[in-house]
Amino acid sequence: MPTLTGRDSRPGPSRAVRPSDIRPAEAGCHNDETTVAAGIEGAPDKGDPMINHKRHKRLLKLLDEREHASVQQLMEWLSASAATVRRDISWLAAKNQLTRTRGGAQRLEQKKKSYTLSSETFQSNAQQNTAAKRAIARYATSMCNNGETIIINGGTTTFMMAEFLVEKQLKILTNSFLMAERLLVTSDNEIILPGGKVYREQNVILSPFENDVAQHHYAAKMFMGVYGLSILGLMEADPLLIQAEKRLIGQAEELVVLVDSSKFQRKAGLVLCGLNRVSTVITDTGASDSAVQLLEHYGVRVITVEPEAVDPRVVEASAMSSHDYAAVLESGAYHRHAGLVS
Repeated sequence: MPTLTGRDSRPGPSRAVRPSDIRPAEAGCHNDETTVAAGIEGAPDKGDPMINHKRHKRLLKLLDEREHASVQQLMEWLSASAATVRRDISWLAAKNQLTRTRGGAQRLEQKKKSYTLSSETFQSNAQQNTAAKRAIARYATSMCNNGETIIINGGTTTFMMAEFLVEKQLKILTNSFLMAERLLVTSDNEIILPGGKVYREQNVILSPFENDVAQHHYAAKMFMGVYGLSILGLMEADPLLIQAEKRLIGQAEELVVLVDSSKFQRKAGLVLCGLNRVSTVITDTGASDSAVQLLEHYGVRVITVEPEAVDPRVVEASAMSSHDYAAVLESGAYHRHAGLVS
């Protein structure tokens, strides 16, 4: 701000100020209004927007790494003044990107992301009825002929087919990324994955779009598990699953459903397809006679298998990463546990 020279500020008759009497403020002097504004938290930042944006990102990253920090620490890390740091904290707090604390700030706790599928998780289902599921999976694999193209949907019972598909030579389209990974490590089968979003909790890849890779493949058989089975048909709990699985069903000549006997007691609000579309149901001997007769009445072939004893180590192996699983296979321990070799 321009200032008057000292000689013009002495008492005396007033006169007009000449341009020569005015000189720039000395270095280090500050405009009073600017100083006041800079000290007010939340005052508009008139700096370069790009510089401000980078500093805000840096501040949030620091809080991510350290959870909380004082104004003094942020001043040092950002090479910024106390006024700038306080202004940044106030601005980011107003945007709900951090929480102001006494003398500093902390990053907002990140909410756990919710999964959009309403169906149960893969891990929780994998521990249920394993003896029946393994026997069902073994029989389903015996229906596969080398050279065929088959479709396998994501599910815990269908996933158990991976163990028995090792010696097969098939082209397999699956929306289970865990099965695809396992088969790539342990077998010579050709694996095809559809495009879409990975749902980690359910171990499936689903796409809401009609024009995915599935429409270009035709399969002799599709093997699938479902949430429940009733007189209405195959039932699922999530609309996106219904949409994706209908497309897969449309690409297969024969539909083979893998369900343990508990699935006959379960009901869901969405019907995937009627029983007239189902060729075969493989279940365990725990299925009631009335359930079997109902399916046969609709022309469905029903195969019941005896649940087989499962070593707990085999169940544990099913949850291994493919790298660890391959190491176990190489050692022969898995096959000994499963009773596949003497």
